[in-house]
Formats: sequence, C-alpha cells, structure tokens
Amino acid sequence: MPRGKPSPKLAITVDRDVHDRVIAAAEEEGVSVSAWMTGAARRALLIRDGLRAVAEWEKEHGRLSEAELEAARRRVADEVVASAPPRSA
Repeated sequence: MPRGKPSPKLAITVDRDVHDRVIAAAEEEGVSVSAWMTGAARRALLIRDGLRAVAEWEKEHGRLSEAELEAARRRVADEVVASAPPRSA
C-alpha cells in the first residue's frame, strides 16, 4: 500500500520528435520525465491563465496600447534574464 498521497498518473502519447526532445531535456536538467512534464504543464497553464486575464481586462478597459505591450515585453524579458540560472563557462 503506498504511503502518503501519491500523485495521480496520466498516460499520454506524444509525437516521436517531442518524445526524444522531452527525454533529452529532462536528462539535461537532471530531473525525471514526470517532473519535466509537470513543470512544462505548469508553465503552459500559467500562460493560459495570463492570456485569459489579459482578455478579461481588455474586455473591461479596452485593448492595450502598443506602448503598454512593449513595456510588458521589456518587463518579461528582464524577469526572464534575472531568473535564468547562471551559465557555466
């Protein structure tokens, strides 16, 4: 009998090229395929939620201007750079 609360399992099928890249990415990051896929799903869901929030905001306040979008792009790019793990030389 398993201890604690085991995670639910999914059985998925992916295209061969995706399969090979997921295996390689998980190995490169030193995590299991399950951990890598969970992280990828979390990121995809975060993006999805963000896009829904923007659409909801725009519905109430109008479309974001090009200047607002550019400011958001710069902020995201800065945060991505700041949160990236250091590269080994």
